[in-house]
Amino acid sequence: MLHNPSSLHAVDFILGLEMAEPHRIHPAAVDVEVPLPSPSQAAKRGENDQQQPKSSRRSCCCRCLCCTVLTLVVLIIAIGATVGILYLAFRPKIPKYSVDRLTLSNFTVDDDTTISATFNVTVTSRNPNRRIGIYYGRGSHLSAWYNGTRLCTGAFPVFYQGHRNTTVVSLLLSGETQLGSGLLRELQQQLQQTGTLLLDFRGGVPVRVKLGRLKLPKVSFKVRCNIVVNSLSSSSSNSISLRSSHCKFKLKL
Repeated sequence: MLHNPSSLHAVDFILGLEMAEPHRIHPAAVDVEVPLPSPSQAAKRGENDQQQPKSSRRSCCCRCLCCTVLTLVVLIIAIGATVGILYLAFRPKIPKYSVDRLTLSNFTVDDDTTISATFNVTVTSRNPNRRIGIYYGRGSHLSAWYNGTRLCTGAFPVFYQGHRNTTVVSLLLSGETQLGSGLLRELQQQLQQTGTLLLDFRGGVPVRVKLGRLKLPKVSFKVRCNIVVNSLSSSSSNSISLRSSHCKFKLKL
């Protein structure tokens, strides 16, 4: 049997390649075990996870607090600047009040020590401001007291006082109260021994200040006067004189 030389050479070449090819090693599948975290590591990881939202909340609170403080500071500065500008523009001065005259048209004592009293008080109000007016509103209350006991009440009239204006106001205070035998004796003894009597006049008047064309909100004007008189007899009302008069004033928002 005859063989083809070219085919023999091809067979030998293939066999040579198979003999020369190294053996290939196929890696086997290996199972790798991942170690589980210990309880302490898990706890630390949980703490870290909790600390992150807490820190973010703290930063938000700090930012809100800083914004609030900054807003308050700016507001205070703005209010202070406004008040300063108004003060320089209007130069406000405190109004002056004085009790000029006091007459007693009625002062009677009943058998049960009930006192009926009627005072006529003349008050002078002076507004020294050049560009500020004052509105005296409704709802005022005035009263006369002796040793902590209210004798009579009245009201301040409603009117507008203009710039650099002086107004004389007549006030009527009347009422009755049970003074008590001990307090009545003390009143009579003080008149007999010293010839004077200390009365306390109190009042509250709602007012509005007008700065140019601007009307400010209503505030309460408080007054308290200590007045010393020489008599409380209605028969000698024309001879009642004011020995001294001292008044204090304040504004209540």
